[in-house]
Amino acid sequence: MNTAIELKNIKKAYGDKVILEGFCLSVARGEFVTIIGSSGCGKTTVLKMINGLIKPTSGDVFVDGENIRSKNIIQLRRNIGYAIQGSVLFPHMTVGQNISYVPNLLNKRDRARTRSAVSKWMGIVGLDEELKDRYPSELSGGQQQRVGIARALAASPDILLMDEPFGAVDEITRSQLQTELRQIYEKTGITVLFVTHDISEALKLGTKVLVMDQGIIQQYARPDELMRKPATDFVKQLVQL
Repeated sequence: MNTAIELKNIKKAYGDKVILEGFCLSVARGEFVTIIGSSGCGKTTVLKMINGLIKPTSGDVFVDGENIRSKNIIQLRRNIGYAIQGSVLFPHMTVGQNISYVPNLLNKRDRARTRSAVSKWMGIVGLDEELKDRYPSELSGGQQQRVGIARALAASPDILLMDEPFGAVDEITRSQLQTELRQIYEKTGITVLFVTHDISEALKLGTKVLVMDQGIIQQYARPDELMRKPATDFVKQLVQL
């Protein structure tokens, strides 16, 4: 398989505080990589480096074989979906306007194509068409999260980055969203990096699981391999929780 994302010899430091050092990661196209580890271990930092929200102190990030240092950052982000925990929707925009934000930039005057994309993704993430004209404040937490996922996917990106996207919803809604996300992944073959604090979620969703601790990769393996043969004491403790 081709490599979709590669981080080479990454160091990220804030003054004397080093978050990542000598960090290397390669993600094959079409993988669903769940990233789990202790708070502050660098999970979100890795995610933000991929779409240029954070620049490494040293080292290089490659997307589709290109060093992102040489890419137009706006164009890079338009090809990468990004969804985070809680509602980060535009409060003054309706559901339809939120989802269509990036497609409008890409399709320009092709409004029919944009409308089609909005309807398509609302259906896929389980949102009724009648919600299209509502505002975020009129939605439940689960509905807002679904809108966020639909917005991240509406431009049909090759890569989807998700930072604890289901952490703020109840367990039933969380389980539904996990199932829907996995179905979306299987239908589209998109490359997904998904940060979570929940080992059961990581094992359920990922085709590979990346375990981090204090900026170091403890193990990067398929879920069954991770459970069968934990590489370090940290991983053993994690899978026994």
